[in-house]
Amino acid sequence: MKMDLNAIIEKMETGDQDAALTALQTFNKEKSQCFSFNSGEEEDRERLGELVLGFLERDLQPSCQLACLETIRILSRDKKSLAPFATRHAMQILIRHAGLGQGEGVTPEIPDLEVIVEALKCLCNIVFNSEAAQEAGAELQLIVGLAERLKQCREPQWNHDVRFFDLRLTFLITALRVDIRAQLARKLRGVSLLSEALDATLGLCWPDSYEVARAGFDGCSELPPLGRQETERAMEILKILFNVTFDCNSRKVDEEEAATYRHLGAILRHCIMSTSEGEERTEEMHSHTVNLLGNLPLPCLDVLLMPKVQQGSIEYMGVNMDAVKVLVEFMEKRLDRGNKLKETLLPSLNLLTESARIHRETRKFLRIKVLPPLRDVKNRPEVGHALRNKLVRLMTHIDTDVKHCAAEFLFVLCKESVSRFIKYTMTPLILINPVTGRVEEEQPNPMEGMTEEQKEYEAMKLVNMFDKLSREQLIQPMKIGADGKMTSLEPQELHYLASQQFGESNNSDSDSDTN
Repeated sequence: MKMDLNAIIEKMETGDQDAALTALQTFNKEKSQCFSFNSGEEEDRERLGELVLGFLERDLQPSCQLACLETIRILSRDKKSLAPFATRHAMQILIRHAGLGQGEGVTPEIPDLEVIVEALKCLCNIVFNSEAAQEAGAELQLIVGLAERLKQCREPQWNHDVRFFDLRLTFLITALRVDIRAQLARKLRGVSLLSEALDATLGLCWPDSYEVARAGFDGCSELPPLGRQETERAMEILKILFNVTFDCNSRKVDEEEAATYRHLGAILRHCIMSTSEGEERTEEMHSHTVNLLGNLPLPCLDVLLMPKVQQGSIEYMGVNMDAVKVLVEFMEKRLDRGNKLKETLLPSLNLLTESARIHRETRKFLRIKVLPPLRDVKNRPEVGHALRNKLVRLMTHIDTDVKHCAAEFLFVLCKESVSRFIKYTMTPLILINPVTGRVEEEQPNPMEGMTEEQKEYEAMKLVNMFDKLSREQLIQPMKIGADGKMTSLEPQELHYLASQQFGESNNSDSDSDTN
């Protein structure tokens, strides 16, 4: 049965719980997939929102609580009708129903999980769409309630939906509020807290201080894919950690912080070595992992190389290079795709650059992979399908950040040697055409068969062309002066040099004839 807003409002205004439940369930079913609203009904939607919030302050049966929260979730999709939900009082009601309340007004009973999840969904919508709601959430210490529940990451009473929307709400509020991000990072020890949550989500065990394995699969060369729910929660945690570690690689960290970041780095290595259900989901998880690895203090990236070399591992200089190999493959896949390179490629390329800069073994391994010994100098460096060719092509990309990043990566792999960098990206100029950067096939001499008079005529014709371009200030011929510096070459000097050259050539020929 279809009901208009006014009819629903009338039912709500009676205050009868059963009548309200029936009306709201009808509204929720009708609008469940509605994401755009009639602009002429904004006041009515706001009135309905106020009435629903009023109901939530009463002692309701769980089904009515759930219906009220579902209505708020639907209404909060409309950015223009958020006013009733963005107040401190409304946020307090929703936080309480989500089981995240702090201080006074917290209900002693834990509401059922469906009610908690629905309240969390409402908070996600409202916080995302309203700065006033974000401010209210900060004042009500929403992040403290979320952190308290994150500490219960190993408790069995919380199902996937509660954990997931806790994480989604944490991500949103840390992304939108710098002060809350800092509060979680410092006062609430967010990196340790979220690392523990990630550890619990992935089901890890620790054979060594900075070596991670999946519980029950220790020593296995191949791990089963992560489940869909575990992958979803892991990615939310990675996104939150990215928010709270955004500035940590640009500041010095003490020993305790370094140990915390190394612990996290070991978990991230496990993430990059893991797969999920489907290639697309695996790549998404790897993308979030790479983004976060780029935030860690550079010295802490040594944990990528710490695991012992096992059967099937890639070993170089006695070091396990499995993670580096996966990072290279991930980077090349993004490079081949060619879409939005600044957003998709640069995180992995920057990570590899900095890892190579600080770890000798990584640099030498990457150099073998990316810049193997040159055997082909007949083709230009950017021609071909090898990773080196692709990166050299990237050095002429239209986006300055992209081309600089590609050049820096290759420069670091060349041990920051200019001559070596030129060798691999431009090929030795002695062996090649310096204009095209390649070995050219031998070309016929264009002056072959010409008499000396014809050669002189062509040369003077060329001089006159240079003279014209010089007078029109399109080019400026130069010469080396007595002081060794470049100076302008005047037109008459150009003519003199050309005539002198041919005069000497003719004299030389006549001398050789007499001998």
